[in-house]
Amino acid sequence: MLFQFCFGFFTHMNKRDFLRTGLLGAAGVALGTFTSSLQASEVMTTGFTLPPLPYPNNALEPYIDAMTMEIHHDKHHGAYVDKLNQALKLSPDLGKSIEQVLAEQAHVDDAIRNNGGGHYNHDLFWKTLSPKMGQNPGGKLLAALEAEYGSYDMFTKKFEAFGLSRFGSGWVWLCLDANQKIFITSTPNQDNPLMKLYGTEKGFPLFGLDVWEHAYYLKYQNKRKDYIDAFWKVLNWEFVEKRYAEATKM
Repeated sequence: MLFQFCFGFFTHMNKRDFLRTGLLGAAGVALGTFTSSLQASEVMTTGFTLPPLPYPNNALEPYIDAMTMEIHHDKHHGAYVDKLNQALKLSPDLGKSIEQVLAEQAHVDDAIRNNGGGHYNHDLFWKTLSPKMGQNPGGKLLAALEAEYGSYDMFTKKFEAFGLSRFGSGWVWLCLDANQKIFITSTPNQDNPLMKLYGTEKGFPLFGLDVWEHAYYLKYQNKRKDYIDAFWKVLNWEFVEKRYAEATKM
């Protein structure tokens, strides 16, 4: 399985081992094939770039307003990209995807941890949202959610509980572990489950919900629960199902 291949290498082998055995190139090819097929990865050659939103700023209204989308994408995400490129000038990683950069450097470089995480997290977040409102999961993903949590409604309640209990800023994630088991987790700030950080449950993110206040405060003020309720209305389950299918195929 491609996901286990990539995840296992990053978890159990360090960079020196890769270089010494010649496996770095093979793992990079495999990871690149997987992420490019999802259009979720970007390889740095001259610097990372801010990808455009896949829909207009107002496409998610009335659930997420146009002003929030504009500021969140152009200002917040844009700043993470700029600062990530500045940090990588001091530690160049040309030809590596953002996933590789995070797996290899986030635990040793705070600038890459914060800004690289900010770039990856937001790039995935925009793709996780869709103007095709009111989607529901189906197929094998729905079956996996029901097997793990009892029902789709029980899954959403557990996910919401993680979002409401995240103190301060951070993210809530639906992930796969190395054994293809679904789990929910939460991380502070711009951390994510790809990073080798103490106390962070490792996994492959299927989707993440941004619970920083700047993601919802213009419309929902301090009512984070209302924002999470609105999130389900614009969640792109078709995209999430595709990530799940690609990550779990043999």
